[in-house]
Amino acid sequence: MSPLPITGESPPPRRPPGAVLSHTRLERVSASASIASLALQQIQDDLTADDIDAAELAAILRELIEDTDPPGGFLPFLAQLLTDAAQRAEHIEPDLDGDASCPLHEAAALVNENAGQRLIWAARALDPQGDPT
Repeated sequence: MSPLPITGESPPPRRPPGAVLSHTRLERVSASASIASLALQQIQDDLTADDIDAAELAAILRELIEDTDPPGGFLPFLAQLLTDAAQRAEHIEPDLDGDASCPLHEAAALVNENAGQRLIWAARALDPQGDPT
């Protein structure tokens, strides 16, 4: 720690350690979300290409569900991220009443069960021979 100036000035206010970490964490999450957005934009460009056929579209949809990195695919990973946020919210929400955690749990279920299942159905309709089951 540096000594106080001789001029009698008070030291600059100190930030609590958590504030600095939260700011850094928020910047990291923001950068990661930006990278994910760019990746999703690339997928969107591929999905809207004029030369895409049914089998290729089905393969792309399956990739979003079945890809091995992250394990289980993109949608299950997104659902897990929402579940992790919900579990954290359970411990820190002000009234411990579920106002924050319940919507997060519901969003995870919608992504994992509803969206994932619908992608599977669409892929099967587009290319039944490409279905691994």
